[in-house]
Amino acid sequence: MSAPHGRTGRPPLTEARRAEVRLEIARAAVGLFVAQGVAATTGEQIGTAAGVSARKVWRYFPNKESCVRPLFSAGIDAIVACLRQWRPGEPLDELFDRELANRESLLGDPDRDTVGALVRLTRTEPDLRAVWLQTYDEAEPAFARALAERAGLPADALRPAIQAAMFNAALRAAVEHHAWRTVDEPADPATARDGLTATVRSALAVVAEGLA
Repeated sequence: MSAPHGRTGRPPLTEARRAEVRLEIARAAVGLFVAQGVAATTGEQIGTAAGVSARKVWRYFPNKESCVRPLFSAGIDAIVACLRQWRPGEPLDELFDRELANRESLLGDPDRDTVGALVRLTRTEPDLRAVWLQTYDEAEPAFARALAERAGLPADALRPAIQAAMFNAALRAAVEHHAWRTVDEPADPATARDGLTATVRSALAVVAEGLA
């Protein structure tokens, strides 16, 4: 029996499945980058490691360095949602304790160690560093919108834009500090999670006065 007019081949992937495939490719890319370096890694190798064709890798990503982006951006939506729950007068570090510390997608996820290795690579791989910084650059307007909503200000107001920049810088600095400082420490999951939680909390406390 022939396929209905205009429909051939496999049905399109759902958005959730596309996101899963992107993460699978990202994890495969990081594993290869850590093992053999970015320059020695090809799109074909990434595809093989992820169980997909090289053609599919390039369908999702413009270049091999950008393959890691889903791992960098995985926690952004969770952070934005938490900022929208920030109560007036509540210290920022308390918001973190209440909303973020137990969110698996941000701090306790199975990709935490992978992301740590990836962040460490950004010290020596300029193209990965560019992807890392771009991820945060593009997250900043989302943070600003959430902070503007909280304050009842227009989305393009200056104050939440400045607050978002402060918050963004603190978050990135905390993740980098933790990743680079713990490179030689034992990879006990509970210890690593607690260490990252404490580092991010400390960074947010530093900027909390300016974000109050």
